[in-house]
Amino acid sequence: MAAQSLAEVREHIDRIDQQLVALIAERGRWVQQAARFKSDADAVRAPQRVEQVIAKVRALAAEHAADPTVVEAVYRAMIAAFIQAELAEHQRLQQE
Repeated sequence: MAAQSLAEVREHIDRIDQQLVALIAERGRWVQQAARFKSDADAVRAPQRVEQVIAKVRALAAEHAADPTVVEAVYRAMIAAFIQAELAEHQRLQQE
């Protein structure tokens, strides 16, 4: 798996980015649906669930020989962004 050039490295990263964005979009659609089932903003924020997800992805990082600190940081940023989107969706649903 050793690259022969920086161009090759970038080509692989670009391919992975396409896959990641598609998966983030899919995750976002599920997060949006979750807003329908939550009673209030505290249920959206769900700090205990956040910590469950973080523990799970740190374990997955170890399984895949990824740096768990990097994986956690990425997930915390992603979860924070999704919480904001879900709060907006939850508020929109409450106004209907």
